[in-house]
Amino acid sequence: MTHKAKWLLFSPLGLATIGAGASMVHWAGSLKDQQVPTRKWVVAGTAALVVLNTGLSLFGRGVVEKVLHEVQERPHRF
Repeated sequence: MTHKAKWLLFSPLGLATIGAGASMVHWAGSLKDQQVPTRKWVVAGTAALVVLNTGLSLFGRGVVEKVLHEVQERPHRF
């Protein structure tokens, strides 16, 4: 798989996952506001943060792949 293909995969996937994680954080906060048992909103919040951080990691990998693609495509200067 080329750097460009990885960049085009990881960046949008990361952005979508960041959005899902942010929504889940809000949902977990609303569970706390609704005074559901502590265990439920803590588990929901932990899962939300895992999803959010996964999205950040995927997006970061997309940035790395973009840079590697640009370095590979740049003409060499001697």
